[in-house]
Amino acid sequence: MTKAIPAKFNAFRIFDDEDGYRAKLVEQSIDEQSEGDVVIRVAYSSVNYKDALAGTGKGKILRRFPLNGGIDAAGTVVQSDSDRFSEGDEVLITGCGLSEVRDGGYSEYLRAPSKWLVPLPEGLSLEESMILGTAGFTAALALWRMEANGQTPEMGPIAITGASGGVGSLAVDMFSRAGYEVSAISGKVEEFDWLHELGAAQCISRHDLYWPETPLASAQFAGAFDNVGGDMLSGLTRVIQPWGNIASCGMAGGIGLNTTVMPFIIRGITLLGINSAGCPYEIREHLWQKLSGDWKPRHLGAIANEHTSLEELPRTFDRLLAGGGHGRTVVRIDQES
Repeated sequence: MTKAIPAKFNAFRIFDDEDGYRAKLVEQSIDEQSEGDVVIRVAYSSVNYKDALAGTGKGKILRRFPLNGGIDAAGTVVQSDSDRFSEGDEVLITGCGLSEVRDGGYSEYLRAPSKWLVPLPEGLSLEESMILGTAGFTAALALWRMEANGQTPEMGPIAITGASGGVGSLAVDMFSRAGYEVSAISGKVEEFDWLHELGAAQCISRHDLYWPETPLASAQFAGAFDNVGGDMLSGLTRVIQPWGNIASCGMAGGIGLNTTVMPFIIRGITLLGINSAGCPYEIREHLWQKLSGDWKPRHLGAIANEHTSLEELPRTFDRLLAGGGHGRTVVRIDQES
């Protein structure tokens, strides 16, 4: 049985006004949230790098203020004016403008448009869906786009950068389960044993990487999933074998790309941009079905390294931005979950 929406509930809200940029726990009503035809009692959310930037003001993520933080949410429908969903349905939402142009998932209740909600697939719990969240969906979108462009396990090893982070660790598990030989690249040597447990065939310290300055160098990988950008992505373009793909989703190492046309016209490699937030709904629903089935990571429990709460989010953000921890952090919002 679903619960009635209380007059007031807790939300983690981000402000930028005459009193400065700040984020704090507030009480609000559902009428104070962005418009939508479905209200969800949120059970879980997650902490992504983007959430930490938004919650601390260290990145320009929000386009309007104030807004509730959190780009992910999973929970149970408690009110619906949509023909697609009824009270009691379990649903999830990732990206789609949450904590960017509309209120996000760091709230005990969330009002959202039904056109963006995905029914929770069989084979996933609400908690598992948020261990995955935007991070897991991004990794799945990268794998899907690479394979749509001809990538196969038989071509050889796939490099995954930022491998100890949320997106990277899920990608290591997911790509290895899909049959790929994974070369995990990370600056955290102390996490190598853990990455091997997730499925990495080899681990490479980013501190030991050397990218030749020539337009092309000896091919080391059949493809790559890059979470870093900058010099890392530039270097990868020079060492991918003919007809390989690089999926790019991150810019923690910078937004620049120093390369030439040579890898693209001599080796025929492809650079694929991964935009998980703006992914069309049909692809979104298809990939969540994959994530609940044959692409579901085998080590979700090991990847979910921490659970936190709305009250603890500021400390969690600071630790993430300082490079602490590994894997994924789940936000337990409904304490009865």
